[in-house]
Amino acid sequence: MSRVKYMDEEVVIRKAMEALIKELGPVEAIRFINMPKRKRMESIRRHREWQKLLDKERFFNDVFAKNGRSRANQRAQIIRDVR
Repeated sequence: MSRVKYMDEEVVIRKAMEALIKELGPVEAIRFINMPKRKRMESIRRHREWQKLLDKERFFNDVFAKNGRSRANQRAQIIRDVR
């Protein structure tokens, strides 16, 4: 059985902040952090509802396409091309 090694809390916080700022920008990252917990829980609830409706087989086929490029990657490339 392998042991799981957890990162120090400071490292986790630093990496999480870097990811938030990279994806959302500094203003939206701080806005997200300051959101009331109730709003975040609603988001989690909606995500769980979405997961219940998800067709697992279709989702995996979309994500792990046999041609080497998933549909998600194809969509991301189209979005990059448009920009």
